[in-house]
Amino acid sequence: MPSAPPMPPQGKLEYGGRAAPLRTCVGCRVRTVKSELLRLVVVGSEIIPDQRGRLQSRGAYLHRALSCLELAERRRAFPRSFRVAESLDAACVRAHLVGLDAE
Repeated sequence: MPSAPPMPPQGKLEYGGRAAPLRTCVGCRVRTVKSELLRLVVVGSEIIPDQRGRLQSRGAYLHRALSCLELAERRRAFPRSFRVAESLDAACVRAHLVGLDAE
């Protein structure tokens, strides 16, 4: 009887021969490798992109696509992800993503 293929560890994915951590995009809710997503943090009432992943705050992850940002805003996912009651301004993230599309 053939054995089942080995399963990757929970929360990790074999990526380029190495195990890589998985994160979920708050927009489209697709789990993917952390390095393919943009980490976001809240400073005051504004959402800021954290490209180095070093800022201290609760983080949320988003694909580098305007469609995922618009979906997250439509679903009101940011206040839930950051566990805050007030609405958050995503203008800085939008400007960052538009700048990436222009390149």
